[in-house]
Amino acid sequence: MAKQGRQMLKDQTAIVGIGETEFGKRLEDTEWGLACTAIKAALDDAGIHPSEVDAMGCFNQEVTPEFEIARSLGFENVHFFNQVAHGGGAACGVLGQVALAIASGVANVGVIWRSRKRGDPSKRQWAGVQPRVTDHWKWSRPQGLLRPVDEVAMTMRRYMHEYNISREQLATVALSQRGYANSNPRAIMRDKPMSLDDYMGARMISDPLCLFDNCLESDGAIALVITRAADVNPQKQQPVYIHAFSQGMSPQHQLMTDYHGVDPLRSSSWTTAANLWRQSDIQPSDIKLAQFYDAFSPMVLYCLEAYGFCGRGEAADFIANGGMAQNGNLPINTSGGSLSEVYLHGMNLLTEAVRQLRGQAANQVEHADTCLVATCDSTPNGALVLRR
Repeated sequence: MAKQGRQMLKDQTAIVGIGETEFGKRLEDTEWGLACTAIKAALDDAGIHPSEVDAMGCFNQEVTPEFEIARSLGFENVHFFNQVAHGGGAACGVLGQVALAIASGVANVGVIWRSRKRGDPSKRQWAGVQPRVTDHWKWSRPQGLLRPVDEVAMTMRRYMHEYNISREQLATVALSQRGYANSNPRAIMRDKPMSLDDYMGARMISDPLCLFDNCLESDGAIALVITRAADVNPQKQQPVYIHAFSQGMSPQHQLMTDYHGVDPLRSSSWTTAANLWRQSDIQPSDIKLAQFYDAFSPMVLYCLEAYGFCGRGEAADFIANGGMAQNGNLPINTSGGSLSEVYLHGMNLLTEAVRQLRGQAANQVEHADTCLVATCDSTPNGALVLRR
């Protein structure tokens, strides 16, 4: 039974369409309108009529309910719909669960999407103030850890202490991704180059993380279309195959922290990675590029180690030596990522992976035929191995 389970998903489904709206701050359209625009664009890219869609996946924080999307775009009978929690940890889970439904025969054509207007401060869930904290945050909020950046800053300070890492080394993440964005005409930061002096002189948000270690607050929507591999039409579709998928949550993990586990620097990504590589014929040494969720720059370091691309404490040297550059050992976040392209809870990492494997990326990696996509290291999360 275990062997059959491992074979159920492997290469049985494919991403055949991607769609995006424009990206920016304070876009005029509603989140509902942006979602419909992105989904219709993805279906057009796949050459699939909306009436063929019978599976839907989104985030549990999504403000565009499935029934509104289905009615607005003209879907007919829907046989599968799901929502995945944990914000930045959800994108791979949304896609992977819809792919499982299609691979198992529950449904035939799936769409997933994310639509947000975070350029509006009222749309940011962390902006509110509670008169009393009664949930799991009661163990950290009274100590001044009020935002996700505060929680990640704690782990990064611990990481820097244990492995003697400097801010100049960490800066390589933001500088590399800004360089990618400067070559990406769709990136919000395309016209804003950044130097090490700019980085080091930026205001501190939560020590040791400065302004440029934090993701953008932006508006837009992204969608993808998934079908069975056997149903791909090579005359009109450029498929990217879903080779392996896993979600993961380690013992003692809370929403944004693993402070109560045996090792606070061994996140849920380690759980996800072990199960992902167990299923996959494609291993870390075979991966040509990666898209790592980067709401905060330390997450790139943590994922490099969790997914086996370098040893513990070695990620900062890996990137400082050019490892994540376009011609490096593992190009990472080649569109600019959440730090410099757009912040839509990591959905742009999926569309960039598809563009790279299709050979259509602005910063095209040579011989790109495999890609790892991994979501938020600081939350329960998910990952995918994609191949051409």
